[in-house]
Amino acid sequence: MLTPELKSSIQKLWDKFWSGGIANPLVVIEQITYLIFMRRLEVLDSQHEQHANAKGEKFKSIFEKHENCRWSHWKNMNAEEMLKHVVTVVFPFIQNLNADEDTLYSKYMKGATFMIQKPSLLEEAVSIFDELNIANQNQDTQGDIYEYLLSKLNISGQNGQFRTPRHIIRMIIELVNPHIGETVCDPACGTGGFLINAYQHIVKKNTSDDLIEYDSDGTAHNIIGDKITKKQHWDQLKNNTFFGFDFDFTMLRIGLMNMILHGIRKPNIDYADSLSKNFDQSKQYDIVLANPPFAGSVDKGDISDDFKLSTTKTELLFVELIHNLLKNGGRAGVIIPNGVLFSPSKAHKKLRQILIEKTQLEAIIHMPSGVFKPYSGIDTSILIFTKGGHTDSVWYYKMESDGFTLDDKRDFVDGKGDIPDIIEKFQNKKKSKKSFLISGKEIKKQNFDLTLSRYQKNSSDDEKYDDPMLMIDNILNIEGDIIANLKLLKKKLEK
Repeated sequence: MLTPELKSSIQKLWDKFWSGGIANPLVVIEQITYLIFMRRLEVLDSQHEQHANAKGEKFKSIFEKHENCRWSHWKNMNAEEMLKHVVTVVFPFIQNLNADEDTLYSKYMKGATFMIQKPSLLEEAVSIFDELNIANQNQDTQGDIYEYLLSKLNISGQNGQFRTPRHIIRMIIELVNPHIGETVCDPACGTGGFLINAYQHIVKKNTSDDLIEYDSDGTAHNIIGDKITKKQHWDQLKNNTFFGFDFDFTMLRIGLMNMILHGIRKPNIDYADSLSKNFDQSKQYDIVLANPPFAGSVDKGDISDDFKLSTTKTELLFVELIHNLLKNGGRAGVIIPNGVLFSPSKAHKKLRQILIEKTQLEAIIHMPSGVFKPYSGIDTSILIFTKGGHTDSVWYYKMESDGFTLDDKRDFVDGKGDIPDIIEKFQNKKKSKKSFLISGKEIKKQNFDLTLSRYQKNSSDDEKYDDPMLMIDNILNIEGDIIANLKLLKKKLEK
């Protein structure tokens, strides 16, 4: 949980970039990421030296021939000298670095551009970074600082990708419920939110309840995984559990740093257009989680031959991709635009047929249209399914609130809304005023239409109500009791 002082420092840093002429939030976060990386390198180098000395091993510093690239060397230079030194010496150094701890991040730094051009902005940013002391904070705080920065990413990218609210991600992960030993993939990972929260979910499940603290929106802190006692389990979690792909280099750099600062030391996030012919769909995972871009089409000539659907629409191809990437028995949680549920095209219908006949489509959770504001007001739903078998019944839930206002401001209400109810009722697929079950046979009869409104009326018709005469009698009895009590009260007052 960030202290007011830390939040104030982050806001001050953000304001400095804004007033310094860098107004695009994505660019601001990218430039801040580079500064975090520069600071972090020296801290890591010192930690490695201490470990080597403790073991009596030889140590070779990554700064051995580049002592002038240490943060401590240049942070106190005057503004003009500092900017020139960072642009001509430090930034080229980190672009060509192959540090063991951050191999992928270093790889993607090669295409980076340092866009801070005002000496005063760099000087002020470095000063604030020393205030934040981000590289020396504990893992929880490092991750929270970066998440707080990402929360300011209120822009939509090209091709319809945008940041998924963290409480929605956490809900999906609670429903899919990954655990140690399972591999988790996001084929359109962006800033890495699904992968990081899947990691935190697993660690939280293995943390003693009395150690965990929660903030107002339900975010868990001090999740240390004290019940994970085997080194191989930690190694697997940090090195070989989480896999992500994205074709936006800026997002890759931000996602990699996000995962590093959350404790995943060697993130498996790589550059790939996961719909293209060059993407390997034969690699399979236990769990796939995604909020893929769904704002248009891709070039037909680039689309992988592994797809059965004849379409260029990304929202359809990504759902099929997720199905293809799952092992048999693997589980998925994916956000879709509601058009996927009812649009009449052959490709839409064929995808729905795959979901009903080749997976166990467990749940469709219809979200209110304001969930993705200010990025988009599009109506969306969440699909939860398991690959293999077929669908006996689908549990529908109509979410009315996610704990924030549904306008562009998205102000905090309680941070939860219907989410606890969804998680609780999903376990046994309970029926309620907001949820119901529909059989796979009925969906087939309706030509594989999965629209919530099509089945909601039929479901409510099946609900059992008390006998009307009994209800009238109950009301009269209550009314009689009230009248009798009032008469008694009147007598007492008259005495």
